[in-house]
Amino acid sequence: MAAILPLRLPDHLHTLLISTVGFAAVHHLAAPEFVRFLLGKKAWDALGTRERVGWQSRVTSLVHALLILPLTARCLHIPALAADRAFGWDPRVGMLFAVTSGYFLWDSVVCLVHFEGFGFMLHGVGCLLVYLNAFRPSFAYYGPRFLLWELSTPFLNIHWMLDKTGQTGSPLQFVNGLILISTFAGARLVYGSIMSYQFYQTLIEVRDGLSSAILAGYACGGVLLNGLNVFWFMKMIAALQKRFNEKKDTTKAKVHITSHTRTDGAAQALRTKKRG
Repeated sequence: MAAILPLRLPDHLHTLLISTVGFAAVHHLAAPEFVRFLLGKKAWDALGTRERVGWQSRVTSLVHALLILPLTARCLHIPALAADRAFGWDPRVGMLFAVTSGYFLWDSVVCLVHFEGFGFMLHGVGCLLVYLNAFRPSFAYYGPRFLLWELSTPFLNIHWMLDKTGQTGSPLQFVNGLILISTFAGARLVYGSIMSYQFYQTLIEVRDGLSSAILAGYACGGVLLNGLNVFWFMKMIAALQKRFNEKKDTTKAKVHITSHTRTDGAAQALRTKKRG
């Protein structure tokens, strides 16, 4: 089996399997309990299958982000990776890739079974293939840097949860939305674009040592994942504008109704006084 796997994967295969089982356990066991605590048992029992899967997926995604970011931070300044951005290796980055591959394997299965959206399925499968291929080893230097995209994920999931708990347009969601936009733009669009440019430079430098299939896969994968980031960012901006414009319109309507009620009340009182 080791002969057909990427060179470094057998050393971390047990971590990948434990990660996959662990995230499946979070999805099926821990997430429902957390949502029952958050919403109440009756509210959870009233949810349909699709709504439950949505909650479970968000909670599992949140757990992955909170787990993977500290593991990522310790892999950002490894000399062996900096010395050889294309083919450098370190066991710490192997553990990182195994944990995140386990998550994206789980994520791909969930998207395939429940079809949570074509974009999400492409993202899950694309990330899984990229991080599995890193075990060749190849481009391990860039793996932790692209995992910094997960900085925005906790705020994205919190934003979704606030929507589902009746806090749409609340001050808390507004503050969270600002942090979400800032981290998404900073980590994924700005920093992600810089890293993508450097990655393509490295890819061109070592292209003679890679097969055409690997070159095409990395080239297309990079364009796909960066394109999804731009697409999702535009959708987020539109969604935030819509939510808070609706909140503003609702507030104006309430003020207008209150004003009319007070005016009508004052007029009625004046008429009563004149009659007296």
